[in-house]
Amino acid sequence: MSKRNSSWLVWAVLLIGFAGVWKLQQQIDVQRTAVHQEQNDLVLRSGAMLRSMSLEYAPLVADLYWTRAVQYYGDKRRRGDADIQLLWPLLDIATTLDPKLIVAYRFGSTFLSEAAPRGAGRPDLAIALINRGIQANPTQWRLYEDLGFIYYFNFKDFAKASAAFLEGSKKPGAYIWMKNLAAKVLEQGETRETSAFLWNEIYSSATNPEVKQNALTHLQLLKADAECEQLTAIAAEYEKRSGKRPGSMRDLVNAGVLKDAPLDPLGFVYLFDAEGKAQLNPASPLFQQKPQYQKPL
Repeated sequence: MSKRNSSWLVWAVLLIGFAGVWKLQQQIDVQRTAVHQEQNDLVLRSGAMLRSMSLEYAPLVADLYWTRAVQYYGDKRRRGDADIQLLWPLLDIATTLDPKLIVAYRFGSTFLSEAAPRGAGRPDLAIALINRGIQANPTQWRLYEDLGFIYYFNFKDFAKASAAFLEGSKKPGAYIWMKNLAAKVLEQGETRETSAFLWNEIYSSATNPEVKQNALTHLQLLKADAECEQLTAIAAEYEKRSGKRPGSMRDLVNAGVLKDAPLDPLGFVYLFDAEGKAQLNPASPLFQQKPQYQKPL
């Protein structure tokens, strides 16, 4: 083959390649536009209109929208995308289509109330959603429980949290501790013991893996806080006896104060700061999660 023919062949291959890339890009753009249009359509459609169109199939369509809400939320969480503006419209449509869809009220309110980037950071919408659920399902005691959680954790409104727990305790099948919890929250406000009790209840009752993991992280951080307080007290007593602060947990082990170096719930050794206070190890994932998940009690 001549040099001239080889050049023409190279140019032909390049042109075909560019044409293929251009066509592929067009397809990608079309898909992006379709996704964007799908999202816009979703926002523009009203739950009332869909309900009138769905007739007896409204509960089935509601399930589809609830599934879409869970997928949407989970996908945003995995990608670390805090923009979840479609979450409320999805939940609004699902619960309008089927006012008896308890799972959408319960876990949807959790998705809404959690602070970004774990959730929408809209506890006000979570309250609105739960109240809608209570209006449609007044005997569902779990909805009052969830309402109490939001007032307790997000608003620190212990009077309203207590009132929600107390009202829920009157509903059929309500656990006996609801009434006791109402009194405890009203009397003591926020304590580590009360918070641990509530997060344990959320963990035990949750079926959504995102909600369950969120509750578990809170429980682990509360446990770490309690252990750090104990270790700080032990370190203070050690300083009184020895005249010096422990530089590490190993100092307490060598002095016979501790049997082994204590570990946090994820298996990382606790450390002492410059003031002799015990703290989470920076290598522990809990150290990174603490500012996001937990405020000091």
